[in-house]
Amino acid sequence: MKRSIFILFIFFKTISACAQGLNADSLKNLLNKANDDTIRVMLIAQLSNQLDRSNPDSALQLAQEGLTLAQQIHYLKGELYCQKSLAAGWWSIGEYSTAIRLLLSKLKFVDASNDLDLQIRFYASLVSSYRDQGDYAEALKYSFKIINLDKKQGCNLCRGNFTLPASIYLERHQLDSAQIYMQKAFLNPPSKGLDGWIYSIAGRIQAELKNYDTALQFYRQSIQSHLQENNLKDLANTYNYTAAVFKTIGLKDSSLFYARESLAIAQSKNFVKEILGTNLLLSKIYESINTDSTLYYYQQAMTAKDSLFNQEKQRQILSYKFNEELQQQQTEKMQAQYKSQIKIYGLMGALIVLIVIGVILWRHNQHRKKAYTQLQELKGEADKQTVKAERALTELRSTQSQLIQQEKMASLGELTAGIAHEIQNPLNFVTNFSEVNKELIGEIKSAADSGRLDEVKTLANSIDENEEKIIFHGRRADAIVKGMLQHSQSSSGKKELIDINAICDEYLRLAYHGFRAKDKNFKSKFETDFDNHIGKINVVPQDIGRVLLNLINNAFYAVTEKKQQLDASYEPCVSIRTVKLPGKVEIRVKDNGNGIPQRLLDKIFHPFFTTKPTGQGTGLGLSLAYDIVKAHGGEIRVETKEGEGSEFIIQLS
Repeated sequence: MKRSIFILFIFFKTISACAQGLNADSLKNLLNKANDDTIRVMLIAQLSNQLDRSNPDSALQLAQEGLTLAQQIHYLKGELYCQKSLAAGWWSIGEYSTAIRLLLSKLKFVDASNDLDLQIRFYASLVSSYRDQGDYAEALKYSFKIINLDKKQGCNLCRGNFTLPASIYLERHQLDSAQIYMQKAFLNPPSKGLDGWIYSIAGRIQAELKNYDTALQFYRQSIQSHLQENNLKDLANTYNYTAAVFKTIGLKDSSLFYARESLAIAQSKNFVKEILGTNLLLSKIYESINTDSTLYYYQQAMTAKDSLFNQEKQRQILSYKFNEELQQQQTEKMQAQYKSQIKIYGLMGALIVLIVIGVILWRHNQHRKKAYTQLQELKGEADKQTVKAERALTELRSTQSQLIQQEKMASLGELTAGIAHEIQNPLNFVTNFSEVNKELIGEIKSAADSGRLDEVKTLANSIDENEEKIIFHGRRADAIVKGMLQHSQSSSGKKELIDINAICDEYLRLAYHGFRAKDKNFKSKFETDFDNHIGKINVVPQDIGRVLLNLINNAFYAVTEKKQQLDASYEPCVSIRTVKLPGKVEIRVKDNGNGIPQRLLDKIFHPFFTTKPTGQGTGLGLSLAYDIVKAHGGEIRVETKEGEGSEFIIQLS
């Protein structure tokens, strides 16, 4: 009998250890094959843990199923693991009071156990719930317990243990302390399944320090890990943090894209905390775009905030915390009372019991008063924060107006040189033909005085032809100026029917003359091949113009760079071609420069990545072009051969 129990124990420990590294499908297969109820309980708890950040409804259902089974077979350890999984499921959808109640109700059994893994899991869940609820003191207490417990047991500390206090100090805006613990985290071994969250916290710290490039690098690593781990809750958070950085640096389209991705995930899984954060960000993004959208997202945020932090839930958490402390104190006093009863008479013991009851009632009353005072302080602090938020909103609107004006001036400056050169040609024609007409008018007067009517008619026809040319070139100059003004304006976001061939030809010439204005020695062939069957297509003109200008400028830069290397043996050439495809229009911008190395192809559309020397490129051009084309429902890709050139292909529906 003892041998059978020992074999079952060894089998259970092996399955439990292996289950830590299995995915949900593998755990389900093991669960279907398991016959022993204790093993089934542990597998159910582990499977619930796998799903709490991707499918909280299923996680809660599984945890409750495991808890019921554990209670039926009187399996305390399994009951504790399932209780922890149940609390994690409630935490993931923002029910912090329920999560804290479930954890505190079993905490004394966890503390009494020798199960290191169970204790760390319980404390980590308490850290997450207290931190997200805003009780940072309690969160720090349990995070330090995890670190001390690990040291005491002689275990290898992992990154996740130090990232917990870093995340709390970050919420308290104590960046020095957050940095210290983040540095300690990266000095320790990785934490399986937590890489995405760790990178996200590291990115948030860098964003608070205004190191936006470093923050975006961490966020990209975080997003990749979350996708691999199918961690939708933290993925929604990281998308939101990424959107906030793009908003700060003025990339409104990228900010909107990531914010909407975050909101879609949060709403699909009812992640209330993430719904609150993303709606608040969207309301700020839309302040300069659409007042109705700003109000809508702000109202949605307030609804989510009330769900998370209403006074009833605050009261419940204070009550749970008080009851847990009271229960712990009562246990200690009961033990002291038990020892005293051995030494003294029953009458003295009864007196002590009465005193204890009186003290408990008094402390209970004091705690209630303290809780009420704390609630009043919280209300006063909330009122102060509201005033600060309104003041910050006013400052934000002023700053946004300045940034919009700066962006217009920067965009206008990019085209000024090319437009000045391009507009000179039609103006020269207007001047020259006007002078010719003036001479012809003089000749008409002379011929009329002499009665040479045939000559008068001939000269009048010449003037008429010259006037047609003056009108043509005047309209040409007018079109160039209107194009410049349109490009200098911020995009309205409204699509219009435009002649894409004309737009391509216009920006090719402007880009070429812009390079000529900067470098008088610059020479390059430029060719066009337009499909006249395309007609007009529905796009946002300013946005598509920015995409074309960026790609053409990059092409001229590439051939200029190669010309400097090969000199007379090389003839630069840039071409632009349009093709009508079934249901699509294709635009191809090609150069015969040096091409793009294969090792860099996966990075060229990433924000802030550039192959140009420092000071000659921001690394935002291709990233913005990618976002604009995607926003139009199109695609952009590149075909390149190192040493022979590159061709960027845009497809628009």
